[in-house]
Amino acid sequence: MKKIIYYSTVLLYGLTFLGINGANAAYPEKPISLVSPFQPGGASDVLARVIVRPLSDALGQTVIIENKPGAGGNIGINYVARAKPDGYTLLITTSVLVINPSLYKNAGFDPMKDFSPISDCGASPNIILTKAGSGINSLSEMIMIAKNQPDVLNYAHAGVGVSPHLGMELFKSRAKINITPIPYPGGGPAIQAVLGGSTQIGSINILGLMPHIKSGALIPFAQTGHERASELPTVPTLTELGYPNTEAETFVAILAPAGTPPAIVEKLSKEINIILQTTDVSERLKKFGFRVVAGGPEVLRSRIQREVPMWKEIIEKAKVVVD
Repeated sequence: MKKIIYYSTVLLYGLTFLGINGANAAYPEKPISLVSPFQPGGASDVLARVIVRPLSDALGQTVIIENKPGAGGNIGINYVARAKPDGYTLLITTSVLVINPSLYKNAGFDPMKDFSPISDCGASPNIILTKAGSGINSLSEMIMIAKNQPDVLNYAHAGVGVSPHLGMELFKSRAKINITPIPYPGGGPAIQAVLGGSTQIGSINILGLMPHIKSGALIPFAQTGHERASELPTVPTLTELGYPNTEAETFVAILAPAGTPPAIVEKLSKEINIILQTTDVSERLKKFGFRVVAGGPEVLRSRIQREVPMWKEIIEKAKVVVD
């Protein structure tokens, strides 16, 4: 009997050390909520809907997408930050995770302290573009006009503080030009503003752009990503055009509340990244303009550490503040 008790104690200690205990050894034992802090149709929601079925199959439990929009993503992000760290409430979010703490006077969360990173899923570039027939034929022409006539050009973006807005401000600071930002309530209205001629230029995420680019209605000058998107193989990056250190992608990541057991984080990261790298899922995401990253907790943690101060600098230089 003493030997049985001894071995049971050793086993329990070992499982606890590995982050596995009675509460999560069989994880998951019930449905999981995957919270997107935006309305349906945005980048995080699109990626969530691509992976939710295979993730449910892999985990043996239903994964439910919950859209909790509001306050630029802060409502949904804070909801998950304050959820029980048991692996049953997860966050799928975009770059607002690293932007909002500097953009808002009180975003309510700390991206490093309040979350356990799970996966850096993918990223999509922003596109600097104009409409066909605008008379501006290239990025160099746009820059020349902006330098010679500093108050003439304006550009549409999908809302104050989003990646296309701040990415364009980053580029403007590197190129030393002035183009007036015009905010719109989302990517769709920003696209329509360029198509209708309300603005000469657009800085818009690739999601939703491809039909207009393929039809020839919109002319892309450059993309802001780490590399060329597979859907736009002939459109150069800003770095290729001579403007390094201007990378500004809209990334999508999955996180859990801080304190979630490491074994649960590892299990989720492993299954999610396997799914992201399957041919079916990766091809579907590429069609939306995503570059699949499938990076684990340390890759995502490094991105957060790198981008929080980067966006803070841009926000301060551009004097962008949201109450």
